[in-house]
Amino acid sequence: MKMLTIIVIAALVILNLFSFYLMYYDKQCAKKNRRRVPEKTLFLATGLFGGLGGTMGMFVFRHKTQHWYFRLFFPVMLLVQAGILVYLFTAGIL
Repeated sequence: MKMLTIIVIAALVILNLFSFYLMYYDKQCAKKNRRRVPEKTLFLATGLFGGLGGTMGMFVFRHKTQHWYFRLFFPVMLLVQAGILVYLFTAGIL
């Protein structure tokens, strides 16, 4: 396995865990009436190849599911990111 592939996989794991954690943390802040994570931060974390973590966090913690833009764009970002990764792997870049 190429070193670049290992680095990309490690980065994806970290980014998705971070995105998942942000959804958990924001949900806990909402329950405790504390300062929340800005929505743009949640979108940024999910958009930077944290699509799986953000989408899973949204449904596991039942957080932000009432907002249509989260229900629509988080899974769309996940599909776009998956498509990019499939392309990079099949093209032999990774």
